[in-house]
Amino acid sequence: MFRLGEHLSVRLPSAERYVAAVEKEHEWLPRLAPFLPLTIPVPVAIGEPDEGYLWRWSVYRWLEGETATAENIADLNAFAAMLAEFLVALWRIDSAGGPPAGAHSFFRGASLAVYDDQTRQAIEVLGDRVDGSAVRRVWDAALAVPYRGKPVWFHGDVAITNLLTKNKRLDAVIDFGTSGVGDPACDLAIAWTFFDAKTRQVFRARTSVDDEAWARGRGWALWKALIVLAQYGASRADATTIWTQNPVTGRSVVDEVIEGRDDD
Repeated sequence: MFRLGEHLSVRLPSAERYVAAVEKEHEWLPRLAPFLPLTIPVPVAIGEPDEGYLWRWSVYRWLEGETATAENIADLNAFAAMLAEFLVALWRIDSAGGPPAGAHSFFRGASLAVYDDQTRQAIEVLGDRVDGSAVRRVWDAALAVPYRGKPVWFHGDVAITNLLTKNKRLDAVIDFGTSGVGDPACDLAIAWTFFDAKTRQVFRARTSVDDEAWARGRGWALWKALIVLAQYGASRADATTIWTQNPVTGRSVVDEVIEGRDDD
């Protein structure tokens, strides 16, 4: 995404698999916004393919703010509480007619079993770089508690790159490209990718999720960290920090997931 003039931004899908997000955001973001306590993107127009660019693209109102980092958040516990309240509000919105989790959401909101083979392959590739037994226990525990509730709205990519701050407070949530209707546990992964043990407790308390959802959320965080590590390793450490290292604790996300038991 880049800024156009003083008040607009443009989002150009970088591959065909991201094109579904264009119409999805334009249809649903205006419907979701009135029910949410934080700012979300405001679609303005859809651009058509031309001049060698193959896909439809999006124009949005420009949102002021800074990408969230450990350094530009004044109170991490308050930040976690605000994010939890946003997610609870999202999950409570009437999901009738919303897009069911699937390929358009990269199966966020669907069963973790979709990524079972990929996860186990990553564990094999990583070998002794991770504690295989501990990782498998966490993964198996997540698979053992499939979602049985009513499908609800989920964001699908609650990562610090999609959270904007103003005056060192959470102000906006962006990039609903992987949003949809299904299991909201995927939205819990930030508990291990960005929060420390104390802040995880705040986040969990404000979301009021049960043990099964928490286990699946841990599974989502573990899946992404493992596949990123297996694919890129140290050669892409600078580009994959968000999913391989928790910037608050300085530990790897895998370690945060398997060792952070004080929040259970």
